[in-house]
Amino acid sequence: MGDPGDDGGDRRPGTATDGRGPDVPDSAGQQVRDGPTTGDAAAFFDLDNTVVRGAALFHLAVGLWHRRFFTHRAILRGAWHQVRFRVSGAESSSGVETARDRLLTLIAGYPVEDLQVITEEVVTGIVADNTWPGTVALARAHVAAGEHVWLVTAAPVEVATTLAARLGLTGALGTVAESVDGHYTGRLIGEVLRGPAKAAAVAALAETHGLDLTHCSAYSDSSHDVPLLSMVGHPHAINPDRALRRLARSRGWSVDDYRRGRRAAYRCAQATAVGLVVGLAVGVGTAVTARARPAG
Repeated sequence: MGDPGDDGGDRRPGTATDGRGPDVPDSAGQQVRDGPTTGDAAAFFDLDNTVVRGAALFHLAVGLWHRRFFTHRAILRGAWHQVRFRVSGAESSSGVETARDRLLTLIAGYPVEDLQVITEEVVTGIVADNTWPGTVALARAHVAAGEHVWLVTAAPVEVATTLAARLGLTGALGTVAESVDGHYTGRLIGEVLRGPAKAAAVAALAETHGLDLTHCSAYSDSSHDVPLLSMVGHPHAINPDRALRRLARSRGWSVDDYRRGRRAAYRCAQATAVGLVVGLAVGVGTAVTARARPAG
């Protein structure tokens, strides 16, 4: 989602600067680390279910729900999709598009600065409780080796760049929502950064920064990211969905799954979802009863 500032200068459509001069894709966000780098290698990490447990967009939706952007029914429906995604890795294209469209509609006219405040709060919770430690350790190992490390995601670029900064990474590529005069319009700039669009954005970034993709690494949980994984020299499947797991094994790619005891985890997640439903139902019922009770 949105790239808040624009200097109004003459530049190619779909590009923005990151402070280093050359043009990079609009979704690139900001550079957040200026440490030494070596050679022409970098690492690219998908976000949802690779670095973050589940979908980052859901965590942002919860933050908006607390500010009454969403109904209880909508957030509970999203919670159940989140449970399934975290455990199985299955990602529905229609579900992603529906969530994206709903969020774009809700933030139309909303100030960019205000959403950034919410994003900061949401990312604080993600870093504290909702990242995969094994993947974060891999990202930091690349940083320690002197490589640029980028998050590359279909999630809102505000979430991605904020999380990259918190983790000490270089920056992020993400989906960008249009803003005019400091307010969101409810439209996207370009397309959602997934599948071939994600691979194209990484290729453009590599060209801008003089990276040799055969020396680069990429990490993802999703078969949607096969175009990205196939273009680097060191592809890694993290918490993979079934299709990616099969393909990774057939091609000899590295596979790591941090979801230990997935069947037990699924039962636990079901119980958590039921508990959330009951808790919200009780909360809503209490609020309604309190409003209905006669004064005095």
